[in-house]
Amino acid sequence: MSNNKLKILSLILLLIFAMMIGCYKRTTLLVNDAPAITTTVHFSSDIVPLLATNCAKSGCHNGTISPNLSAASAYSSLVDGNFIDITTPANSLVYLWLTGKESATMPLGASNNPSNINGYMLAWITQGAANN
Repeated sequence: MSNNKLKILSLILLLIFAMMIGCYKRTTLLVNDAPAITTTVHFSSDIVPLLATNCAKSGCHNGTISPNLSAASAYSSLVDGNFIDITTPANSLVYLWLTGKESATMPLGASNNPSNINGYMLAWITQGAANN
């Protein structure tokens, strides 16, 4: 192999290596597009209907998959199952799931943040996650 061909081959390999290193993904930027909720959020009239519509469906969180988000069990499942973090609401497991920071964005197969479920859930937790 001639000296020029060796130089060209070395340069090509160096460029390929540099491109591979330069394309490494280190961070995912998640944008919170949930409009802020500034009114009192009630579990029974605000959160339960959102959970029933988006989460407590057949084959999902209706008792088949934890947490059970059916109307009768949702509050105790979320609170007793440690899915809520009142001290740091944005770190609540249920909120991390809804926003896609913990797993695939919930609800699966739905548009991101249907009915502003993210905003309502965060506001409810921030307001103390009362069973009201």
